[in-house]
Amino acid sequence: MVTDSPAPVVRQLRLVVEAEDHEAAVAFFRDALGLPEEAAFSGDGDARVVILDAGRATLEIANPAQKRMIDEVEVGRQVAPRIRVAFEVDDAAATTARLVAAGASEIAPPTRTPWQSLNSRLDAPAGLQITVFEELRTPDERAGGADRSGAGRDDES
Repeated sequence: MVTDSPAPVVRQLRLVVEAEDHEAAVAFFRDALGLPEEAAFSGDGDARVVILDAGRATLEIANPAQKRMIDEVEVGRQVAPRIRVAFEVDDAAATTARLVAAGASEIAPPTRTPWQSLNSRLDAPAGLQITVFEELRTPDERAGGADRSGAGRDDES
């Protein structure tokens, strides 16, 4: 439901992930993937958190059929847990290689999708399954919305 409110109700999406190996997870997402560190805090009992800037955030809510279709396109089989994190990058192949070298396990190599992006699937630190995707169409080309393949909107990741 869209409102006429001049200010958005939500100003930021924060995905909070518990990582047993905090240092390895921070090194992977900050150093290998390139998410800039926004803040870091520590507290009693070795409590630590690092907040990384992931650029523009969206919340993609998919029904089970869509989740299965994306798995089929990206990987060729059902593999995703209920939550998967997707990162848009400029070069999916180079980013995938860099992340594998930094400790991720490749589930599927960069694959061209029906919605014209190049997507790879990885198991990353902190128990996250991630998609790295590169848009192959320009923003003007993507502005058209749904494509003819029936795969859905251009923001599927």
